[in-house]
Amino acid sequence: MGRLTGKVAIITGAASGMGLAGAQIFAKEGAQVVATDIVEDALKVKVAEIIDNGGEAIALKLDVSSQESWLNVVQTTIEKYGKIDILVNNAGIHMAKGILEAELDDWNKVMTINTTGVWLGMKSVIPYMQQNGKGSIINTSSIAAIVGGVADAQGAAYSASKGAVRALTKHGAQWFGKDNIRVNSVHPGAIFTGMVEKAGIKTQEEMGENYKGLAPLPPYAGESLDIANAYLYLASDESKFVNGIELVVDGGWISN
Repeated sequence: MGRLTGKVAIITGAASGMGLAGAQIFAKEGAQVVATDIVEDALKVKVAEIIDNGGEAIALKLDVSSQESWLNVVQTTIEKYGKIDILVNNAGIHMAKGILEAELDDWNKVMTINTTGVWLGMKSVIPYMQQNGKGSIINTSSIAAIVGGVADAQGAAYSASKGAVRALTKHGAQWFGKDNIRVNSVHPGAIFTGMVEKAGIKTQEEMGENYKGLAPLPPYAGESLDIANAYLYLASDESKFVNGIELVVDGGWISN
């Protein structure tokens, strides 16, 4: 019996990186996974691999900034599985522009996906979790919500968006704890993902060298599985009395 056996989980941004690692480990631990992403073709390939490995999962296209898209995903999930136990709000983007360099369109794009998308996800699933009498919502923030400077890689809107996610998580934890719905945030530090690779950093080791001296724990940059394991803990009953926390996974960066 897996740690998530019998649970239904929606994961956003599941075609790659931390979301994909989360979908893979959730399925391995017995969850029925609703994997979502705006990149539908890549998502279907990854979900097929999960199924081939013995997991149960479906792939649904989701634009996290669209309420209609969220309603479609939630309705499909309820029709197929009858409930929603877990939501992992993982989808997000980064834009390396500071306060002076960013334009209004840049700002709005980051805030809409990173913050509004999280709010829409919570708004869409909470009524079903209330009906079910329980639920776990995991919001992906960042250490950039706690410390600035290098942590936000010059992304002013990114820091602001992740700070908003941090605050929204605590609001949700306070308001919906009475319904046995737990809301927690995960705060990654330097994590090697496809997003990082697209920025020109080709390996986890190369990324670690860039952040050496900030995170004291070798290899100085983590991998997607490190975050997926944090998601798994917060999704499981092992964290049944954990609500409103900031689970930092950064190799010790913010302790510096």
